[in-house]
Amino acid sequence: MASKGDTLELAVLGLLHESPLHGYELRKRLNLLFGWSRVLSYGSLYPALKRMLRAGWITEVTTMSPGVSRRQRIVYQIAPAGSEHFATAMSDSGPASWEDESFTMRFALFSRTDAAVRMRILEGRRSRLQERLDRARASADRGHDRYVTELQRHTLESMEREVRWLSDLIDAEHGDTDRRGTKPAAKSPAPTTPRSTSTASTAARSEAS
Repeated sequence: MASKGDTLELAVLGLLHESPLHGYELRKRLNLLFGWSRVLSYGSLYPALKRMLRAGWITEVTTMSPGVSRRQRIVYQIAPAGSEHFATAMSDSGPASWEDESFTMRFALFSRTDAAVRMRILEGRRSRLQERLDRARASADRGHDRYVTELQRHTLESMEREVRWLSDLIDAEHGDTDRRGTKPAAKSPAPTTPRSTSTASTAARSEAS
């Protein structure tokens, strides 16, 4: 299972692939990337950046901020070793990429992911979620507590919606693959076998009579 630190580092590398960013802008974009389920603090971001600097995946450059203050600020940019690590990590489609937070981040970076890897991640995520859904249905409390029942119903409906959503995405990926593939050659019309002279003559005599 991928740790939160691994997921965060991969997300940082994905954003820095687009352009160098300073800490404030990086945090803002990461919060958009992870969505409402996780608000990233500077207390989580800067230790991750320090780890990545030590690993040689990113570098920092000091620039002058625009405006009247002209204060110095640090801008982070991806290094060749970081690009290599990012490419390797993005080719992984194993179980770690199907987990909740890792999947959300990997999905947000799908535009930079190979089509075959995207398909394996989507199918793996759907399989994992279907297993959870089956277990949740089997273990649902059959009691009469109104709020427990409502919570279970909400959980089941949420998983069912995501399974349908994943199935639609997989169908769309299959369609994209088919459109990129070679179209089958148009079938030639079946050749017509000419009737022999004797057969044609017989038919003509029959029509005349």
